[in-house]
Amino acid sequence: MRKFLVLPVIIALFASCASSYNVEGSSSISALDGSKLYLKAIKNNEFKNIDSCDVVHGEFHFTGLLDTVRMASLYMDDESIMPIVLEKGEIKVSIDNVRQMVGGTPMNDSLYQFIDKHNQLTSRMNELSHKQSQMLLEGIEEEVINRQLSIEAARIAQEEDQLVMKFIEANFDNVLGPGVFMMITSQYRYPILTPQIEDIMSKATKKFKEDPYVKDYYQTAQENEKRMNGLGDQSILENVDTVPSAPLTNIPQK
Repeated sequence: MRKFLVLPVIIALFASCASSYNVEGSSSISALDGSKLYLKAIKNNEFKNIDSCDVVHGEFHFTGLLDTVRMASLYMDDESIMPIVLEKGEIKVSIDNVRQMVGGTPMNDSLYQFIDKHNQLTSRMNELSHKQSQMLLEGIEEEVINRQLSIEAARIAQEEDQLVMKFIEANFDNVLGPGVFMMITSQYRYPILTPQIEDIMSKATKKFKEDPYVKDYYQTAQENEKRMNGLGDQSILENVDTVPSAPLTNIPQK
């Protein structure tokens, strides 16, 4: 009889060693009611479904076992809504017409504090266009306007660069570093090397460099740069190598 008890005990021990994630979500957007949401994460350079649920009366819920902390994305059909860090604890998701927010666990709190700061900088940059129109109406010379706004735009761009660099550097050895690296590189049509990316990689730890997405992006970007330098122009845009698109990395806008 004791032999038959061994297997259940072993299963229970393995289960107790695994962490679990629990996502409790709410939405005030009526169009989401009745929709099916998916949690997706990258596996073998492709986004794969790892969980799904229905939105009922503005509420949705995901739960499952977690062998390691990982970056994921919340999807509705093929549309990415927002990034989520799957980690142990009660993860709270809030979606409305103004913003999308994830919190309740350490890494999600940290990620969305970063996203909020990044969105504030984006808003400030977008406001420059409105400011330009106002200054023109006030009769200020266009040359003066352009000079002043160029200085402001450069200042905001520098703040954004420092924000991203410091955040990634502080999180080289956890999922947030590679996750935000995906955010900043997904804006490009194809992998390229920018001063910011070169700066990040020059300071990166071995673990960060060996992240599958980071490694693939950087190698492909280096190959693309060699091809462009060899041809001496930008005419090879349609022939350069690409990496898998990363919709989970789109920074939600307010």
